[in-house]
Amino acid sequence: MKTKPPLVPLGTLIRRELRHGNVEKPTVNHGQAALAKKGEDYFLIKPDCERIPGNPSTSFSVFAIFDGHNGISAAIFAKENLLNNILSAIPQGCAREEWLQALPRALVAGFVKTDIEFQQKGETSGTTVTFVVIDGWTITVASVGDSRCILDTQAGVVSLLTVDHRLEENVEERERVTASGGEVGRLNIFGGDGVGPLRCWPGGLCLSRSIGDTDVGEFIVPIPHVKQVKLSNSGGRLIIASDGIWDALSSDVAAQSCRGLPAELAAKLVVKEALRSRGLKDDTTCLVVDIIPYGYPVLPPTPRKKQNLLTSLILGKKFQNSMNKAPNKLSAVGVVEELFEEGSAMLAERLGKDLALNSNSGMFRCAVCQADHDDVSGTPSSQPWEGPMLCSKCRRKKDAMEGKRSSVTT
Repeated sequence: MKTKPPLVPLGTLIRRELRHGNVEKPTVNHGQAALAKKGEDYFLIKPDCERIPGNPSTSFSVFAIFDGHNGISAAIFAKENLLNNILSAIPQGCAREEWLQALPRALVAGFVKTDIEFQQKGETSGTTVTFVVIDGWTITVASVGDSRCILDTQAGVVSLLTVDHRLEENVEERERVTASGGEVGRLNIFGGDGVGPLRCWPGGLCLSRSIGDTDVGEFIVPIPHVKQVKLSNSGGRLIIASDGIWDALSSDVAAQSCRGLPAELAAKLVVKEALRSRGLKDDTTCLVVDIIPYGYPVLPPTPRKKQNLLTSLILGKKFQNSMNKAPNKLSAVGVVEELFEEGSAMLAERLGKDLALNSNSGMFRCAVCQADHDDVSGTPSSQPWEGPMLCSKCRRKKDAMEGKRSSVTT
């Protein structure tokens, strides 16, 4: 005997009819899977954040992966402090659109502040970070290092939302590191030919950006690449993973291996596929996040390329019928609008040129640490204004990252 579906209040049905698909927030489902080799991967899942505390209508989700190296301290510290440092750099009480516009700059300030705070602990570990904020149909991704976030749309188009900061692959980063005072080369054993990937010396790190790594030199910067996109209301899938996945699978293979599966099962399958392809040679962590149109229980699967005509017609008819029955019609499948992208390692270019005045205290506020100061000593004196307001500590950090003064280990 079939059970009857639960009754829906009339008011709820009316509200569904009145709402438009572009206004209604999507559902965000997630899954996670991991295999540990060294135990240095950490992740953050916070699907219930609120721009205005106590107001569920201002909710947004945060997903992040921290791939530590030379120990776990930096990864744990970033996991515990980065989100708060980012949010503290966004003006309070701003509307959603203003909040989204301020987010890329706040991500830069939050990453740099977290790095400064960790270096004051005097520890030498480091971590990559891939940090994802989802607010409605808008996705903002900030990253340092070689963890990666990809977007798979319903059209089957796979897009990379991060930039790898490996010295081996990134020519611009190699040039920046050497210009700032670092040396780039392969490991040299007993005077022979260099072996292994390109590394930065001193320290021997393969990455040009990270949080931590105090012993390497401050030309290894915590300034993230930031990309912000807006999905159509057909939804999409994010795969966020550490390099244990990407060293084994390409972006396309990872996306194709789990299409049509729920997020939790998809994450496990991606990890399994990476293990089958390469074996467990590194910590392997994967987050799968589905951004699902309102009224749909799951993300509609992307049609497979290889199908016989009859199967294709049947699946197509079923999918079309489910779309017609849904409370909202989907817009053009797979359309992604790019809102913002910037990857410069120059802090002044990322934080703007305005003087942030705290209206409550009347003092100037540092663009990185958000501390108030009653003067602007140590900042550029010539006009027009040449850079963001920075306190003396954050300005020293900025100058060291740009090679204007020697890096000093805390």
